[in-house]
Amino acid sequence: MSDTPTPTGMPAETEADLTGVAARVAPKPEVEKIGGRKLKPSTLMMGHGYDPSLSEGSLKPPIFLTSTFVFPNAAAGKRHFEGVTGKRPGGAEGLVYSRFNGPNQEILEDRLGVWEEAEDALAFSSGMSAIATLFLAMVKPGDTIVHSGPLYAATETLIGRVLGKFGVKWLDFPAGATREEIDAVMNEAATGNVALIYLESPANPTNALVDVEAVAASRDAIFGDEKPPIAIDNTFLGPLWFQPLKHGADIVVYSLTKYVGGHSDLVAGGVLGTKAHINTIRTMRNTIGTITDPNTAWMLLRSLETLELRMSRAGENAAKVCAYLRHHPKVERVGYLGFLADEPGAERQADIYRRHCTGGGSTFSLYLKGGERESFAFLDALKIAKLAVSLGGTETLASHPAGMTHLSVPDARKQALGITDNLVRISIGVEDADDLIADFTQALEAI
Repeated sequence: MSDTPTPTGMPAETEADLTGVAARVAPKPEVEKIGGRKLKPSTLMMGHGYDPSLSEGSLKPPIFLTSTFVFPNAAAGKRHFEGVTGKRPGGAEGLVYSRFNGPNQEILEDRLGVWEEAEDALAFSSGMSAIATLFLAMVKPGDTIVHSGPLYAATETLIGRVLGKFGVKWLDFPAGATREEIDAVMNEAATGNVALIYLESPANPTNALVDVEAVAASRDAIFGDEKPPIAIDNTFLGPLWFQPLKHGADIVVYSLTKYVGGHSDLVAGGVLGTKAHINTIRTMRNTIGTITDPNTAWMLLRSLETLELRMSRAGENAAKVCAYLRHHPKVERVGYLGFLADEPGAERQADIYRRHCTGGGSTFSLYLKGGERESFAFLDALKIAKLAVSLGGTETLASHPAGMTHLSVPDARKQALGITDNLVRISIGVEDADDLIADFTQALEAI
């Protein structure tokens, strides 16, 4: 858990004497630099935010399975609730109740923020609970959400069908939109109250990139001082291959189920950003109880220790597999970010990739020659890759977005967004790359 300074900046003993509130027990000072060298996130994942001396010397954080925490005195309880209720920004200065905070969740949030150098972070019970809490915290009836398209189907449903029932409006632009196209949508939206700009890059499942820098420039030019925050779903590439806060985003959203969890054995979400925005979202999370549970937080702490290793191996595998698939006679096209520089007509996407990304990721779109019949034949013939939704696990997964994750999206919108019947989404895992190529080869022969 991060140390929280006393409100006056006085030593803890003095503060306690003046207020009657016992100072929170703080961990030892963090080691973030050695000899002037700033430690890398992969190193900090092994201990950042945790002091073994506060947990009986346990090398790893125990799982704190408790619903409530004992206050040292009544004044401390009051002060904690001032933070929980939002009367004082920054959340509780101590442990209160597991709907609000807990040791495992706080350590996890500290480590999540390290990867993107975010000011603060929050953990949630799922990616969609993170997104829903963000929306509920930021918008009210009559507001407009401007977003890129396509989005994950559940996110589109939440905006269009759920929030729409409460008078929230939306306008969107395609993921690969130019600055001029973004400006046109922003100007139209600016006739009302734009509460949030929400992006997803790469888009699910087409892998189209959003120019976050162009969106930020458009927002700043059109809205001036009253500019709405830019939030972005960074699940596909983050935090290793893309860090949106460095390109103009204010808030980053994750399905931690995917690469961060990385073992297909948990469901969780995360939100990172400025302290001001996180405080607003935290107040909503405290109210509706969408925090992740202690056991899941503990499992995510385990996963963070190998995040860089897993993502790097999966990325290397994907590059090798895609290089093979792009020349196969039964493949129409491979939507892999690492190929953008070589694709005719993809100059703008290649430019976004060059400016924003440090790697092509391990999830891509495979467009087969044919339609649903050919896609299903390919999927049914796979022997190593698993026919399942989700992505970012240690195992390779393959699915059919048009008939599965995006089935609820109207047909006309699916066609407009390029979610076609011949599209198979593949998430490469950490298996042997040549074994995966052998599996895809025999599955393609079954078409």
